[in-house]
Amino acid sequence: MLRAQRRLLLVVPMTLVIIFVIIYLNTRSLPKTCIVFLAVPFSLVGAFWLLYLLDYNLSIAVWVGLIALAGLDAETGVVMLLYLDIAYKSATQEGRMRHRQDLVEAIYHGAVHRVRPKIMTAAVILAGLLPIMWSRGTGGDVMKRIAAPMVGGVVTSVATELPVYPVIYHIWRGWKLQNVSK
Repeated sequence: MLRAQRRLLLVVPMTLVIIFVIIYLNTRSLPKTCIVFLAVPFSLVGAFWLLYLLDYNLSIAVWVGLIALAGLDAETGVVMLLYLDIAYKSATQEGRMRHRQDLVEAIYHGAVHRVRPKIMTAAVILAGLLPIMWSRGTGGDVMKRIAAPMVGGVVTSVATELPVYPVIYHIWRGWKLQNVSK
């Protein structure tokens, strides 16, 4: 267990760095990469709440689930950012980005288009993981500990990312819009 714990102290940060680099290579923007990474703490809250409620200790299986959750969050964060960027660029190209209210409307337009795909993604993930949470067969205890952080994280991810991402995006783009108009 101590050897595994030492290995996890190396693997978890390396995994986060690899995810960060991949997102940066995808977005080519440090602020966008940081915005995507803001999704991870939101889902970790749900992951740790569920682990606490189920009385699971931090084991290797739980860490595997947390690493998988981080990757999943990065993916959904990139897609949310993509929808917001498309709406922003569309409004800018059409000359509708003159005031903060125009920015709010563009973000609203992009975020609304992301609600259904986000909920569908979460529903499919939960539909795949909940049977694992109820399994009793061989290896079920280990699989439950892998699935539990992902289930808790996906639930809070949906509840927090949809309202918080647009606000963070508004702050970032609003600051840039304010600096350009001066």
